[in-house]
Order: sequence, then structure tokens, then C-alpha cells
Amino acid sequence: MPDLPVITEPTRTTPVAFDVDVCVVGGGPAGIGAAVAASRLGASTLLIERYGFLGGMATAGMVNPFMNYHVEDEPIIAGVFRDWVDGMRRRNGYLDSGRCGRNIFDTEAAIASAFELCHKAGVQMLLHSFLDRALTEGSRITHVVTAGKTRLATQARMFIDCTGDGDLAALARAPFDIGRETDHATQPMTLCFNMKGVDWSQLPTSDDESDLRDRRRAQMQELYDRAKATGRIECPRHNVLFFSCVQDDEIHFNTTRVVGRDATDSLGLTAAELEGRRQAEQFVSWLRDEVPGFASAYLSVTAAQIGVRESRRVRGLYELTEDDVLSCRKFADGIARAHYAIDIHNPTGSGTEIKRLPPGDWYEVPYRCLVPPSIANLLVGGRCIGADHVAHSSLRVMPIAAAVGEAAGTAAAMAVRQNIAPAELDSTALIRQLVEQGQSLVPTCEVDTADRSA
Repeated sequence: MPDLPVITEPTRTTPVAFDVDVCVVGGGPAGIGAAVAASRLGASTLLIERYGFLGGMATAGMVNPFMNYHVEDEPIIAGVFRDWVDGMRRRNGYLDSGRCGRNIFDTEAAIASAFELCHKAGVQMLLHSFLDRALTEGSRITHVVTAGKTRLATQARMFIDCTGDGDLAALARAPFDIGRETDHATQPMTLCFNMKGVDWSQLPTSDDESDLRDRRRAQMQELYDRAKATGRIECPRHNVLFFSCVQDDEIHFNTTRVVGRDATDSLGLTAAELEGRRQAEQFVSWLRDEVPGFASAYLSVTAAQIGVRESRRVRGLYELTEDDVLSCRKFADGIARAHYAIDIHNPTGSGTEIKRLPPGDWYEVPYRCLVPPSIANLLVGGRCIGADHVAHSSLRVMPIAAAVGEAAGTAAAMAVRQNIAPAELDSTALIRQLVEQGQSLVPTCEVDTADRSA
């Protein structure tokens, strides 16, 4: 944020509209997991969301499909996330495999399924409300204040930051890091968009599904390289990334790239949105003019907000590292399993660094990453947990965020019930509870200590 002139606001009084056990801020995949888990365990729970719908990057950001959450075709993330996906399936809004991509979901089905989960669990919701302040006494948060059509306060015994950007933790003055260690540059943002009316018969064909996807991507890439070389497309991304949608004549594009903007700053976000839309307009024009199958296609929808890969990472009792991820490290307090690759989109330009995990294995996210030591009644869920820049590029994807959020919500409800701080919670008991809830974990007591590290 540049240095700007300031004003001093008069003192205000704000009504306390909610008094709950657990307050979850942010209704994305992590927030859904946290709120549903906490409420199912009997904690009175409020979920605060800035939009009029839930889903976060899955819906507002239109980031589609879900990245891989399987090992050798077996899902390693279940629990609330599986329930969410099952709700999409019932609405014919989920495909395990499409013409180009896997784990494809429909945005409206994702929204409806999320609301259904929250309603059935008894979650209270406050929509159209943007986090504005965190009030603290000593090392505890007492209230959060939200701005919207009305300005309201919420009192809670436990708070969970599922904003993705670590907004609540930052307002409560918890220490955090931004971007890579060398220059604090973050991964670029992407404005996603869909095109309908695609004629698949004009695209390459093959009897082999894997070969078919490779052929289509190769054709698109060749045309994209030519468009960039001639100046038809001005985008720092080196490749064009597209996926199938649930609707057969629709294709999803996750290929714009906006570098050098700060997702925690309104001015930076505004600039990013404008640049993302400029790039999307170029892509649409190029696709219609030069790419087979798109002559009659049209822009059907752009995301309500630009997709954010990286912003704040709130320091926890433990920081997950690149070595933890690539060595598939297991932890005595591991609360979520993950198999997604190291995936760093160049913060300053072209290129993406990919480092894949060993086949057939996974790493675990330790509970300690969710616990900021400076705030006694705060947990963090989703992509802004304690991790280094490289490890973050793996754990940031939505299935992992949902599993981490579920663990945070479960821990918060257990801590309220026991009247203890999250840092005092027995992680073995937490893992047992997550397993009882259907999460895909192995209880610590059933694993040889040689297979886990403390």
C-alpha cells in the first residue's frame, strides 16, 4: 500500500449480532469444512462470507477442476469435502473424468451443495459481510466486526481464519509472511473464464483418452505460441490451460496471468481484475478467430473475482517445508493427507516450476501449522497456514484446503468443549475424531512410530 493521506474517523458503536462458540471467517472450501465440522460436533457456529454465496475460489473464483486428491486412483481426502462433492453428484454437477480433465464440477451445484451442508449441520450464516476489525484483549480475540449493508459485531470463544489471505490473523496482529523468501513476490493471479458453443468435432480425435488430451493441448499450444509471437496475445503465461466443463459444449480457461499485484491490497486487486479482464478479452477474440472449434463459441461467464494463489502465510507452531512435501513426511499430529505437486507459477513472468511427489505416497499437514502461537483462541484453515513459499504451492489447492479447514473446525469445537486453547489440544484425540467423521487418515495409535516423525 503506498503512503496516502489519512482521515480520523469518529468513535462508533456497533451492535453485537452474534454470540457463538465458533466463528469461521471465509466461506470457501476451508470455511465450509471448518463450519460444518464444528457445528456437527455441537458447537454453535457462525460462518461469515463476503459474497451472497459460498465456495470461495471454487465458485467466486471459478477455479475448476479440483486438483488431484487421489493416490493410485484412491481418494486420500474425504470427510466434509467428500460430502460436498456427493452433493454436487446428486445435482448432476460433478464429473470424475471429462474430455479434458478430471474432478470437474459445476459452480451452481457447488454452491447449492455447500448451502445444503451448512443448513443440515445447523451452521448460522452471515453473508454479504466483509471482515473489517478484530478486537482483542491480551492474547485473545473477543469480537470481529464486519461491514456490509449493516455494520455488525460477533463475539465468539474460538475464531477460525479461512479467508485464504489470512485477513483475520493480520487484523489480530499475528505474525505472517508474504511470498517467496528472497523478494516477497507472490504467485500470479488468474481470472478464469468459460466459453460455450464449442464444436468438439473440429478438435483432434483419438481412441485413447490420454492421447486425445495430449493432442488437443498440443494443437492449442502451437496456436497460442504463434499468437504470442505475433502480438495477438499479450500474456506472460507460457502455456494455455483449459479443461472440460460439466456441460459438454463448454470449456473452462485458467490461463490469464497477472504478475506483480498484491492480493491483500484493494488497489492491487483492482489493477489485477482490470488486467485479467483485458487478457480474457484477447483470449476470447483469438479463440474465435484462429482456433478450430471456437468459431461459433462465445464467452459464457467470467469469475466474480480474480483467482488468488498466494498472499499471507500465517506463522504457526510449525512451518511446513519443501523437504516435508517432497519427502512425503508423516507427522504424529498429521490432520490432512496431500499428494499435489509443488506447483509454482513464476511470480515475475513466464514459466511454472513443477516438482512431483513420488508415486503411491503422500505427505501430511501437521496440526501445529494451524495454530498461531501469539493468539490463544485463533486457528487458521486453508491455504494461509504455516508453510514456506514452496510447500505452500502444493497445499494451496482446494481439496487440501477443505481437509485442513475441517481439522480446524473440529479442533475448535473440541477446544471449546474442553475449555482449553487450541495449542493445548491433544492431537491424537483430534485425529481420532477426524477419522470418526470419515476423514481419510490413519489414527496415530495404529501407526508404527517409525512411520511418523514428531
